[in-house]
Amino acid sequence: MYDKIDKKIVALGGGTGLSTMLRGLKKYTEELSAVVTVADNGGSSGILRRELDMLPPGDIRNCILALAETEPIMEKVFQYRFTEGSLNGQNLGNLFLAALNGIFGSFEQAIEKTSEVLAVTGTVLPVTIENVQLCAMYDDHSIVEGESEIVQVCKLDRKHIKHVWLEPKDPKPHDKVLEAIAETEVIVLGPGSLYTSILPNLLVNGISDAIAGSKAKVIYVSNIMTQPGETDYYSLEDHIKVIEKYLGKGIIDYVIVNNQGIPKDILELYVEDDAIPVTYHKDKLQESGIQVLEAPLLKILKGTTLIRHNPDRLAEVIISIV
Repeated sequence: MYDKIDKKIVALGGGTGLSTMLRGLKKYTEELSAVVTVADNGGSSGILRRELDMLPPGDIRNCILALAETEPIMEKVFQYRFTEGSLNGQNLGNLFLAALNGIFGSFEQAIEKTSEVLAVTGTVLPVTIENVQLCAMYDDHSIVEGESEIVQVCKLDRKHIKHVWLEPKDPKPHDKVLEAIAETEVIVLGPGSLYTSILPNLLVNGISDAIAGSKAKVIYVSNIMTQPGETDYYSLEDHIKVIEKYLGKGIIDYVIVNNQGIPKDILELYVEDDAIPVTYHKDKLQESGIQVLEAPLLKILKGTTLIRHNPDRLAEVIISIV
């Protein structure tokens, strides 16, 4: 049994990091808003985006399912991915959102109706409803457009990202996102890919200013491991420095970091893939005015060697700040 709180929480991100965290937080509050990047252009989401001229549904779907209060079989259905025929690679949940988008002519309504069907706790919001593409300039001044293309270049060419932006520039934020930020008491950034999950939210016009102007406590959840090509050898301080480039300095109040050891056999696999644990200097961070909260947050996904945050332990730390 979890003690409910009456605090409002806004969590910004994308990918698996955000949805993982939401599974833990929903046990403590119904006043939970997930703000999700819509820059994804790969896989099933990318195909639907290109062919149906809709926002990418994948990260939205994962967050809806993370907040759903429904039977396990329904989650399996919505996560089902076809493996044969013309639907090969397509995800049923994405197609469900696409169908509702077609019926109502609105991606916002598609999210709302899906949330009703799955009895979602809280609210899932796209950071913008405009069709945007993530762009990156590398240290050799080459430019790549598209989230999946940026990730591919990072992995294959090991180029260092110098700057990111959205095209078209300064997209309008979703009105409900600004409302949620203005009314919330806690804002959580991460965990998730620095350049492709967290920053795309901050690049939407007005979002960084809204966070900076908020009276809410701002928390950054550190990734456990670096990402090959994207954040090679980045320390926690490096991650924060990049975020502050777009958010502004002195905005982050807390960082949450994992202090649990990683099993040797799993760590070796990550190191072979050029990923290492994110290091940090607690004293230096606290001297800069950021409070550091350490906790054993490691979880190995069952039947795999994949490292994730433990959603329940992470939620406990966040709630302790609230």
